[in-house]
Amino acid sequence: MAQVPQTFLDALAVRTWCGLALRAVGRAREDIDAINVYPVADGDTGTNLYLTLESAATAVEAVFAGYETDPAGPRLADAVRAMAHGALIGARGNSGTILAQLLRGMAQVLAADGAGPRCDGPGLRLALRRAADSARRAVAHPVEGTVLTVASAAADAAEGAEGDCAAVALAAYEGARAALAATPAQLAVLARAGVVDAGGRGLVAVLGALVETCTGEAVRETAGAPEVTEVPDTGVEGCGTGAPDTGAEGCGEGPGGPAFEVIYLLEADDAAVARLRDRLDALGDSLVVVGGDGLWNVHVHVDDAGAAVEAGVEAGRPYRIRITHFGAGDVHTGGPGPAPERAQRAVVAVVPGRGLAGLYTEAGATAVLARPGEPPASGELVAAVRRAHAREVVLLPNDAELRDTAAAAAEQARAEGVRVALIPTRSAVQGIAALAVHEPGRRFDEDVVQMTSAAGATRYAEVVVAEHRSWTTAGICQAGDVLGLIDGDVAVIGADVTATAETVLDRMLQAGGELVTLVVGDEAPEAVAGHLETRVRESYLAVDTVVYRGGGQGSLLLIGVE
Repeated sequence: MAQVPQTFLDALAVRTWCGLALRAVGRAREDIDAINVYPVADGDTGTNLYLTLESAATAVEAVFAGYETDPAGPRLADAVRAMAHGALIGARGNSGTILAQLLRGMAQVLAADGAGPRCDGPGLRLALRRAADSARRAVAHPVEGTVLTVASAAADAAEGAEGDCAAVALAAYEGARAALAATPAQLAVLARAGVVDAGGRGLVAVLGALVETCTGEAVRETAGAPEVTEVPDTGVEGCGTGAPDTGAEGCGEGPGGPAFEVIYLLEADDAAVARLRDRLDALGDSLVVVGGDGLWNVHVHVDDAGAAVEAGVEAGRPYRIRITHFGAGDVHTGGPGPAPERAQRAVVAVVPGRGLAGLYTEAGATAVLARPGEPPASGELVAAVRRAHAREVVLLPNDAELRDTAAAAAEQARAEGVRVALIPTRSAVQGIAALAVHEPGRRFDEDVVQMTSAAGATRYAEVVVAEHRSWTTAGICQAGDVLGLIDGDVAVIGADVTATAETVLDRMLQAGGELVTLVVGDEAPEAVAGHLETRVRESYLAVDTVVYRGGGQGSLLLIGVE
C-alpha cells in the first residue's frame, strides 16, 4: 500500500521514514551482508545497519508514546533528536556507526534553534549536506568508493534540486544510486568481488524510504551487485582510486590486519575525545567516532582490544562495550577454518546491571546488559543467541515490557535453525530463580518446564524513586517519593527507602515464602540490605535470604520471594 504523500517533513514523517527504512533494510539485509567485503569481509553490514535503524525507530516510537494524551503530538525537533540518539546508542559496526552520524548531522539542522515544526525542500537540502560532511569528519581516514562517497553524492544531487521535500529526496536518492554503481571503479576490492559497497547499498535503501515517505510511492529496488568487467589501473597495488596504500586499512583485506572490532558508548567531553581519537588511530584502523554533547559511539579495529578499552576509560566512562574477534573465516586471519562445534543448550538473559550480568555469566548464561531507559532491541537479543552458539536456547527477558521484543528475537533465531524457548520472566529475580534450577543435561522441554515453574513461583518487587507527580494504584505520588512496586503495581508510597522496602517485604511474605532474594542497586542506602536481612531473620524464622549487588540497575532494590 502506498504511503500518503508528505511534501514536507514533520514529526510524523520522521516516524514514517524510520519505519519504512527499517523495513527496506530488513528486506535487503541478507543481500547487503552477502556483498560486504570492505573494510572487513565479515558479512554483517546489512545486519548492523538494521540494528542501528531498529534502535532509531524504537526511540522515535517512545517519543510518540509519551505524547499519547497530547493531541498536538511531538515536534519535529523531538522526533529527529530521538532518531539520532537512538541510532547513536544502538549503532553497530563500521556502517551502523557512520549511519548514526549521518542521522545526527540531519538532526543538527532539523532540530536547530529557530527551526520550525516542518522542514521544507531547502531545509532538507541543508540537512543532507550537514549529514554527509559530519559523517566524513567522523572517519579518521575517509576512503572513496564507500558509504561516505554515496552520502556526499546524495547531498550534491540534493543541492541541485528545486522544489519541496519530495523533489529533494528523489534527487538525493538518484544521486546516491549513481554513486553506488560507480563504487567498484573507486575501490578495487569491490571490483574484484563484483559487488558495490555494502554500506552505500544500505544508505540507498534508507534514502529510498525517504522518497517513499515524501511521495507516497515506493522506489525501484537497487541491485546489490552490478557486473564489473574491469579494474581501473590506479598505480597503487591492491587499491582502487582514492584508496591510499595503507595495507589492510586502505584495502580492507589481507592477512595481518587487526584481530578485534571494539565498540563502546563513551561519556566524555570534546577535549578528551580529541585525545582519544589520536590514541586509537595509532592503535588500529577503521576508526570512527561519532556523537557529541557528552555522548559518543566509538568504533575501531585493533589487535589489542584491552588497550582500546583502556583508552576509553582514560577519556571518560565507556559502557556497552562490545569486542568481536574476527573469526577464522574472515579476511584478517587468512583462510577459512573449521566452524566451532555448537553447544547443546544455552541460556540468554537480559539483565539490568553489571553486578547481575556478572552473576548470570558465572552461572553460565549469556548476559545482555540493559542500561536504564535503554532496553535492548530484538536484533541485540538475536546477536546474543548467536554468540551463545547452541542448538537450544532458553531466553529470559526479565522485563514485562521486553516480552514482544524477545518474542521477535526468538522467532528470528528459530528461522536460523536454533530451537528457542521464551520464558516470560518479568524481573531479574525471576530469572535468577529460573537459572537456579536450569540443568543442561535434562531434556529441553523438561528443563524449560522446570525453569518456567521456578520463575512463576517467584513474586517480585522493586523499590524506586518517583521522577514526577502521578496517579498510582496506591494513590497520588509526588516527585521524590519512594515507591514500592509488587508484581509491577505500585503498592506502597513512602518517604524513606528502608522503611518502604520493609513494608514491601512484609506484604510479600504475608503469603508465605522460603527464600528472599535482594538485589541492591548502587544508589540504595548502604544499610538497607542488612536491615532487611535482620528483619527476615527475626520475624520469619523459616525463610532464608541471599543478597546480590546489582550495580547501576535503575531501581534502588529488587526483591524476590520464592
